[in-house]
Amino acid sequence: MSHSPEKTQRLARMKFRAWHRGTREADFMIGGFFDTYHAHWDEAEMAWFEALLDHDDVDVMAWALKTQEAPEEFHGPMLDKLQRINYVSI
Repeated sequence: MSHSPEKTQRLARMKFRAWHRGTREADFMIGGFFDTYHAHWDEAEMAWFEALLDHDDVDVMAWALKTQEAPEEFHGPMLDKLQRINYVSI
């Protein structure tokens, strides 16, 4: 799939941020989610993920594990995929 240079740079920034969270657990969860799904994201899905990256790892992981309710703005198909956790490969 060919992307515009702007989209390619944006995805590269997201990938870096997803895989450099501060803990291995968060890297595997958030980075693994990015690696599994990013290739088919539209603008809204990329914006969703960028917003997710602005939150603390402990919160994102709690939302994924369903131990804490995610904010309403994150509810929907992307959160459903995040909560499946079938993308973590270790």
